[in-house]
Amino acid sequence: MELFLQALITGIMMGGIYALVALGWTLIYKCSGVLNLAMGELTLIGAYVSLTLYLMGIPFILALLLTCVIGFILGLITERVFLDKLIGEPVLTVIMVTVGLSFFFRGILTFIFGTDTVIFDPPVFPMKPIELGGIIVGQVYLWSFLAAIVLLLVFVAFFQYTRWGLSMQATADDEMAALSLGVSARFVYAIAWGIAFVAAGVGGTLLSNINGLNISVGYLGLLVLPAVVLGGLNSVPGAIVGGIIIGVLQNLSGTYLDRFFPGGVKEIAPFVFMVIILFYKPFGLWGWERIERV
Repeated sequence: MELFLQALITGIMMGGIYALVALGWTLIYKCSGVLNLAMGELTLIGAYVSLTLYLMGIPFILALLLTCVIGFILGLITERVFLDKLIGEPVLTVIMVTVGLSFFFRGILTFIFGTDTVIFDPPVFPMKPIELGGIIVGQVYLWSFLAAIVLLLVFVAFFQYTRWGLSMQATADDEMAALSLGVSARFVYAIAWGIAFVAAGVGGTLLSNINGLNISVGYLGLLVLPAVVLGGLNSVPGAIVGGIIIGVLQNLSGTYLDRFFPGGVKEIAPFVFMVIILFYKPFGLWGWERIERV
């Protein structure tokens, strides 16, 4: 039972970070109907920016805030330079552009930072673990989870109570109706990319504190896709719940199945769950079901 609880709690904490990155997927899909296949590279960009600022002597909290600002600006620039002219074009065209962006960003990051693993030095979080009722939890997991939850709550409040957030929801629900009310689709798409950069960057920063940072962290973008599919591609609450569920399932799979199938069960398990989910819930738990009448 202690082993199960240990795996469960660790999975929940990792799932909180996955939920943060999943939010970036959901935002862009919700507003434009496009799967952003460059999400993994967005996590890399944010993580490397945060690490660079931290190694320059800037306190971690301030470095994280500056990373959010820089990520938001980079998101706006990316949308304006690469995607603005594609509004109204077939969805597949835009998806292929995001594939090109993933290779472009990865190449630039590899050229600048190389492929060696780097760490936050000195460590941001205390190394001494915390014991909760016999369950040992690393402080890096605990504080990363709390930071992810706080940021998720900020995003939810943004969508519910701010003019920009309501404009994004209106555009996602009915773009033509939102345009008729004076909402700028170009503005909404730019904001969505800016927030996606922020969410992915913070998620990448937190994960880098746990496992160190190298170019392979970019694969997180695809690892989070099962969480997005589970929650529903256009559901913000679904992204949060889906991220936590996938984090738990992944960690439990690694704990109990690695002994039988050594060699990366944790990396494969989320995609196995995604396939099973698509069989029975093709629109996810909270996704919009599209019904076409002919």
